[in-house]
Amino acid sequence: MRTEKLFIGGEWVEPHGGHYEVVDPASEEIVGLAPEASRVQVHEAAAGARDAFDAWSRTKPEERAAILDRAADIMARDADANTVLAQAETGATTGTARGMQVAVGVSRFKRYARGAMEPVEQALPPQINEAGPMGRAGVFGAVAVRRPVGVVTCITSYNNPWANPAGKVAPALAMGNTVLVKPAPQDPLSVYAMARALEEAGVPPGVVNVVTGSAPAVGAAAVDSPDVDMVSFTGSTAVGQAIGEVCGKSLKRQLMELGGKGAALVLDDADLDSAVMGIGTTFAFYSGQICTAPTRVLAQRGIYEQLIEKLTGYLAFMKVGDPRAKGTVVGPVISAAHRDRVESYIELGRKEGARVVAGGERPSGPGLERGFYVAPTLLADCTNDMRVVREEIFGPVVVVVPFDDEEEGVALANDSDYGLLDYVWSGDVARAFRIAARLRAGGVGINTVGRNMEAPFGGFKKSGVGRDVGSYALHAYSETQAVVWPG
Repeated sequence: MRTEKLFIGGEWVEPHGGHYEVVDPASEEIVGLAPEASRVQVHEAAAGARDAFDAWSRTKPEERAAILDRAADIMARDADANTVLAQAETGATTGTARGMQVAVGVSRFKRYARGAMEPVEQALPPQINEAGPMGRAGVFGAVAVRRPVGVVTCITSYNNPWANPAGKVAPALAMGNTVLVKPAPQDPLSVYAMARALEEAGVPPGVVNVVTGSAPAVGAAAVDSPDVDMVSFTGSTAVGQAIGEVCGKSLKRQLMELGGKGAALVLDDADLDSAVMGIGTTFAFYSGQICTAPTRVLAQRGIYEQLIEKLTGYLAFMKVGDPRAKGTVVGPVISAAHRDRVESYIELGRKEGARVVAGGERPSGPGLERGFYVAPTLLADCTNDMRVVREEIFGPVVVVVPFDDEEEGVALANDSDYGLLDYVWSGDVARAFRIAARLRAGGVGINTVGRNMEAPFGGFKKSGVGRDVGSYALHAYSETQAVVWPG
């Protein structure tokens, strides 16, 4: 069992508040002890990042790229140990921990090692100015140049302790920012492993700082520090709104990836097997703890009963159990509190009049005596005014709402506080693209839940502010400066 220290200004520091336990969601055993930072220590970490900013922001792109690339190689070298750690603190299945957590974290550092070398200047057309109050006549050239924002606080989610922090830290460093990382309290140990890889790769002291704590006060200090210029947050809409209020008072820059309730429109000409495979990822991928999941299925009446039948059949293959065991598809959710929350939504669905087609009871059997398991659950005959349809459950629960025609389907999809990722399944691609243009969502998958990792990612409405991924992340972690000169 590991006992971690805070990483502040290039030093491993004992926490003022002692340590708290990180628990394995599958076994309820203690994985390690995470440090409980004080408010003073969080502000010291932000000050350390501020002190390191000037020198780091002026390093050559080649130097930043080399450090990020070496860090990725070190993370890949230690992939087996990192996978074991990620699985222990998240409860992810082995395939998810290895392929979607650790491997994606490595690939993002590799991507932004290349990103550090991308041009930051954009030449603008020259402008001819006549003589006047602003000076003599002449031809004026201009360039728009992306500059680092400064100190970036990265507050990361518990559902992916490798890919999510990597998607913030790597592009922020590539652009010349320094970072203060505050991981989710449930699974922070992987982020300390990431910090050790960066330290070994040669990142200068203070460029990367990591603080943790089980109390909300730690995250609050990471946001309100006067040394912080930008906050990048992934998590719930409610917490994002609270962070936004603090940032607004001092005009800190924000990048917010918040909640989702992805609508999956399945039209009467759709390939239902393809739709079921896509919707089924809600059950299979990290027990539904993913904001992009197609959890809100809108099924045209012509295929409604057939789709429910196929989804029910698909659920028969959803083996729930120890994420380390071969054949397990659905592991635990992150904590007992979250299991109780998900189960309360399922019970709420019953009371609201939804039909529980599958699941709905706590799974039992050999190996399930301990751990925070939720049975994959399918709720049919739902209406759009039900809370289970409108609110993010963040678990292996899918709700199905029928609709009659295309107009009603689009209206139902858009009748939501959220707008992160929606999906359309149709055999008519032109029809699907036409519908996609009307959906108020940051992204739309047509006949797929797959992602293009260079495409911008972010949400409409209460699903977030800003865009990242690919080169868009480099833009997100930079300010644009105009430079003008006379010809």
